[in-house]
Amino acid sequence: MAAPMMEHNNHSNMNLSELKLADSTKSDSPSEDGNLADDIVVLVLREIGGDLKSLKKVSGLLEKLTLENKQLEEQVQTVSSSGPLRVSAALHAAEESQKKLESLLDKERLLSNKLQQHLQGAQVWTDSIGQVLGQLDTLERHMKYLQCLARIEELSDSIQQYLMTNSVWDAVRAIDSMASLDMDLRESGCLHLQAFLRETLRFWHKILKDKLTSDFEEVLTQLHWPFISAPTQTLSPPANAQELSSQLELLVSQLLSLQTSDDLISENKETSARPGQSQTPPLSLPIQIMLLPLSKRFRYHFTGNRQTNNLSKPEWYLTQILIWMGNNSNFMEEKIQPILDRAGGNVNARVELCRGLLTLAQEKLAHDAPRLLYDDALFCHLVDEILQFEKELRSTHSYPRAYPGVLHILLEESVFQKWLSVERKMAVEKVDTMLSAEGAWSSQYKDITDMDELKAPDCAETFMTLLLVITERYRSLPCQRAQLSFLALQKELVDDFRIRLTQVMKEESRQPLSSRYCAILNAANYISTVLSDWGDNVFFLQLQQAAVSVGEEILGPLGATESGRLASLEGSLFEELLALLERLRGDMLGRLLDAVMRDVKEKAQPYCKDRWISLPSQSDQATMSLSSSACPMMLCLRDHLLQLQQMLCLPLFQMFWQGLAERLDCFIYEDLILYNHFNEGGAAQLQYDMTRNLFPLFGHYCKRPENFFKHVKEACIILTLKVGPALLLCDVLKQSEEDLPNHQQSSPESALNELGIYKLAPSDVQILLNLRSAWLNQS
Repeated sequence: MAAPMMEHNNHSNMNLSELKLADSTKSDSPSEDGNLADDIVVLVLREIGGDLKSLKKVSGLLEKLTLENKQLEEQVQTVSSSGPLRVSAALHAAEESQKKLESLLDKERLLSNKLQQHLQGAQVWTDSIGQVLGQLDTLERHMKYLQCLARIEELSDSIQQYLMTNSVWDAVRAIDSMASLDMDLRESGCLHLQAFLRETLRFWHKILKDKLTSDFEEVLTQLHWPFISAPTQTLSPPANAQELSSQLELLVSQLLSLQTSDDLISENKETSARPGQSQTPPLSLPIQIMLLPLSKRFRYHFTGNRQTNNLSKPEWYLTQILIWMGNNSNFMEEKIQPILDRAGGNVNARVELCRGLLTLAQEKLAHDAPRLLYDDALFCHLVDEILQFEKELRSTHSYPRAYPGVLHILLEESVFQKWLSVERKMAVEKVDTMLSAEGAWSSQYKDITDMDELKAPDCAETFMTLLLVITERYRSLPCQRAQLSFLALQKELVDDFRIRLTQVMKEESRQPLSSRYCAILNAANYISTVLSDWGDNVFFLQLQQAAVSVGEEILGPLGATESGRLASLEGSLFEELLALLERLRGDMLGRLLDAVMRDVKEKAQPYCKDRWISLPSQSDQATMSLSSSACPMMLCLRDHLLQLQQMLCLPLFQMFWQGLAERLDCFIYEDLILYNHFNEGGAAQLQYDMTRNLFPLFGHYCKRPENFFKHVKEACIILTLKVGPALLLCDVLKQSEEDLPNHQQSSPESALNELGIYKLAPSDVQILLNLRSAWLNQS
């Protein structure tokens, strides 16, 4: 029985499996039906399993599913019945809100209407109150106006009372209060009140200032002020020196207290600053009074029809200003400066004196300069005197750089343009004179070896001195635009001088070995050297930075690359000129080398045509000596080297002999060695002539002259090579040409390097080997 039961169970399992398989084969049905069928199969397998005995669970499963289905239906009915109730509740709430909103809008309209009616009724009151407030404001302003008038009258009466009782300090304080009131009224629109206050202030200020000035001048006179000539030690101090010092300190302090009112009164008298001149504070009142006697003397002597007022003698009044500064500086430092320090005035008495005296010079120069624009000689003299005065002022009298001197007079447009044109005219005339001078192309230091390294001719040295003088003249100008204008003038003059050098060079080009031609070459090199040094000078580096920002207006448009190089200090302001001078120097050196090589080649023709293939061997000669045919060439080289060493500066001569060695190396190699065949004696003779005679000619200028004759030196090595090594070298070269693989054979380059051959190529060595007579005999 067991066996049939097992068979039945197997059959049941097979049926369920077949049911699952059959269900899974229905893959062509829609996806939702397929998913549902899969879920049913999974549910049956999970709840019942594959055993037929478990079929009794079907009823329980059915009841369970029926209960779940009923519960779901009840939930759906509950949700569907509660939905309309919620919607209706929401609609009811919305209707209530709408009613409340309409009610609020009605109330708002009602309130708005009431408010408008109230405002219309209140407008009358508002207009009447506004009129009252306006009247009150007017009354208040009138009251303040009257209060200011009363205050002015009060201060005026007080000042009068103080002056009558000789209460100077109280009068000073009252005037200071009146000055403060004047400053407070600056922003108001009460023009008449301001004018009245200013006139009142001016009235009492003048009275008090005149009183203090009179007392101050009396004290200064007793102290021998001003010192017109240099003070001497023979003057004994006055008997009442202590009393005078006390009075001096009291008066200076009182005058300093009047400074504010004095500045206010002097406002309308101030003039605008000139170009290149910064605005400076007014002079302190005590210094102004101390300058009065000096100012009177200056105007007496240097204005009107006085003989001392001479346009051609600006040095008279400029020197007088400097003398007064020197004579009175000690008094200012010893007597006045301590009083200023104790009074709390942040003022340097000596500098204030210089400022006041400078004002006299500035006014005089501003008046005279335009009158000299049409007289070049007098104008140049005026410029020289101004520059010398400025130098003395800054150095001898230590006048601060922060304060303007007199150079701004030269920066007036008409005066400055005249200065530039005169500088250009004078420079061109001097260049014409120096180039036509008898000793223009000779060096004044030619007999002094230590000082004549660059061998610059007089014309070039004088020209660069001229440029240096121009630089010193405009270096101290307070305006970089003006400095750049002078720099442009200098560059123009250098280019003009270069063109003149080129013209003279072309006239001398037929005789490039003449002393004048070499002097021109030295001049070009000297100017180039000096300009290169200037390019690294701090002053020109500062101008270089200024040229990047404002230089295009003066120096012309700068490209982006050039501006970048100037800004990064890679380039130089003279870069373009240096390139032109370098081109001229290279062209002249080339002409000089051509002339020397023509002479050398002419003298070397017999030597090149010597019978090198039939010369006796070295063993057949007792001693080796220079080939007789080489003597003219060697003498020619020696003479030219000695001559040009004397005429050219050291840097140029180094360039010359190195260029000559390079050309001579190529000439001997191409026109002598490659042109002939050599036996053993000829090769030995050539090597002797080169190593013992030619190379030593250049040994005076370097330690290893053979390095400048690499073609000749290596050719002599190949030509004098012993037969055995020569054959081996020939085999190596042939194998390299035939590309025969032989790992034990060295490369041709390494073989040549072992012999000291680095310059010549294997093909060149092959040609040289074929020039040996032994090869000719073998062939």
